[in-house]
Amino acid sequence: MNEHYGFVIAVVVPATAHEGEGSKLLLPNNGHGQYYHQTTPILPINSVLKRKKKIQTLHLHTGAESTVNTPPPPTSKLAATPLKTMPAAAALSDDDRLVVAHCAALSFPTSPPSSSSFQVHHASHPYPCAAFAFPPSWSAGGGGWAASASPGAGAFGDAKVDPSLFPSLRSVGSGVPARANAAFLAAFRALLDGSPLQSEVSRAVAEEKRIIFTGHSSGGSIATLAAIWFLETCTRRGSVNQAHPFCVTFGAPLVGDNTFNHAVRREGWSQCILNFVVPLDIIPRIPLTPLASVTEGIQAVLDWLSPHTPNFSPSGVPLIITQFYENLLRSTLSIASYEACSFMGCTSSILGTLTSFIELSPYRPCGTYLFMTSSEQLAVLTNSDAVLQLLFYCLQLDPQQQLCDAAERSLSAHWQYEPIKQSMTQEIVCVDYLGVISSTLPGRQMSSTTVGGLDVSKEAMLSLSAAGQWEKQRETNQAKIDGANCTKIREALKSLNEYKRTCELHEVSYYDSFKLQREVHDFNANVSRLELAGLWDEIVEMLRKRELPDGFEGRQDWVNLGTLYRRLVEPLDIANYYRHSKNEDTGSYLSKGRPRRYKYTQEWHEQLQRISFGSSLESCFWAMAEELQAEIANGKTFEDVRDRVVKLENDAHGWFLSGCLGKDIFLSRSSFVMWWKTLPEKHRSASCIAKLVPW
Repeated sequence: MNEHYGFVIAVVVPATAHEGEGSKLLLPNNGHGQYYHQTTPILPINSVLKRKKKIQTLHLHTGAESTVNTPPPPTSKLAATPLKTMPAAAALSDDDRLVVAHCAALSFPTSPPSSSSFQVHHASHPYPCAAFAFPPSWSAGGGGWAASASPGAGAFGDAKVDPSLFPSLRSVGSGVPARANAAFLAAFRALLDGSPLQSEVSRAVAEEKRIIFTGHSSGGSIATLAAIWFLETCTRRGSVNQAHPFCVTFGAPLVGDNTFNHAVRREGWSQCILNFVVPLDIIPRIPLTPLASVTEGIQAVLDWLSPHTPNFSPSGVPLIITQFYENLLRSTLSIASYEACSFMGCTSSILGTLTSFIELSPYRPCGTYLFMTSSEQLAVLTNSDAVLQLLFYCLQLDPQQQLCDAAERSLSAHWQYEPIKQSMTQEIVCVDYLGVISSTLPGRQMSSTTVGGLDVSKEAMLSLSAAGQWEKQRETNQAKIDGANCTKIREALKSLNEYKRTCELHEVSYYDSFKLQREVHDFNANVSRLELAGLWDEIVEMLRKRELPDGFEGRQDWVNLGTLYRRLVEPLDIANYYRHSKNEDTGSYLSKGRPRRYKYTQEWHEQLQRISFGSSLESCFWAMAEELQAEIANGKTFEDVRDRVVKLENDAHGWFLSGCLGKDIFLSRSSFVMWWKTLPEKHRSASCIAKLVPW
């Protein structure tokens, strides 16, 4: 790619950054080729490309590459333990490369495509596999690309995912479901309900074949949904021995929003989804425009691209396509600018003002992206922020280039995936973690440079570098939590465990002892409780602000630690709540007083264990007991609360037998036991916990 386009982004750099000299950028002023200048500060950048255990350092002033050895990163005290081991795209095995080439052959058949909703191809080489290929849709309406009439669909044709199909595609803690293209969701649901897809996949699994999903254009988006559905099915069934699926897409449009991407990365599925993109291809970017309002333009694009129409690959493009392309550039500019400002740490109120009058697309890149270069090399990125920036910068317009010519090149690029087979024999260069260029590095006056075989502008390097730095900062934050914070948490939990055992030696529940606050050790326990609250509130807030890696919530070591914390410490928060009679002014603990840190850690546990959300309330046992006692004390009869008492007993019995609830609730001097003994004798004798209560 030797073309350099002038339609560029004005990057807002936070005041905390080290600023270099300014660079003038060309921004579009109108649709008639007129431009104005704007000056933006230039950050120093040091581009670093990582691959396996070596670092390929890119010298921007010469384009030469040198290889240096780097020591392995220090092991943290709390090592990450991914749920599944999946191959990095930059380290594809020879067998996997053959499979990618096979997927390309299936996605671009030489004969006219079948009218079926998918094709399945069984192969024994390079390993037993079943490849499911999904054809693209060349219709914008009628459920093809835009489904604005579907319930809850937004301006960009997005809708909430079906939790029965995709239970993991949600934000852990807040419970907000992911959003995805409504038309693609509907098309995939129709495949499951009205085609033999499920039975064919089940048959291939029974034959111990690796499952592969592939597709070109919108067929690739359906393949992505199919791969995630399959991963959901495997994890729910506990099929740990099932080989991870492979999803290979070519020029696929973006599928889901930030929550969608975050959930896929949290579950460790991102490396299963390989998205091959020709840098100029228009199709992956189309969801960045308001699909519901530009259906006519999208249809014109699809008609131009469709092999079924007589004007396939004509010379020149209609005016409606040129106008659509211009709108696409503007939409991509807006979202890339907004995201760049966000991960650069810009706190200007302008960002909030921007989103108040410009509706930005919710779609974000998901999975691993492999950009095909003019030299048939592949540049791979797993950093979705960097991918989004590259999707914009690769479409920069040269001020001397006509918009219609750029639109035609972008459309033609959608059918330029033939070199995939040759690319699979080349080295795959990872360009995820771009460092910071020294301010004294020669070549800073250059208008463009090459990154992993891609020609990009200096402004693109700024945004790519900032995205890499943001991801690196998130990993640094995680290392801090793995180290000092983890040590403090474990020490405080150890202290509270000793407190709990001391109370049990006196036949008193630590809940009751803490609520009374009569002893010195009760005061010390409160100090530990407050210290832990601060540590966990910090973690939850960092997650809310995306200041930790997406995979942090899925790390089993931290989920287990959070569960231990919740079960041991939340009873103390409940005791403190009812000790100060906050329920009388504020309401019950569960509805009004429960801190977010406990909700988050509970949902982390439920997500990891693949159990129904809201089913792990064992740490709230005392809150339920307190409410029942208060209601009876305030005049309700036992008959009024019988059903809730029975449910609490059944839950407590199950939690106790599974080890989720301690024996302290059944101690002779436990306030729960003393209250339970006041219940009608007929009820007590038939209760499931009767044998656990001392007499």
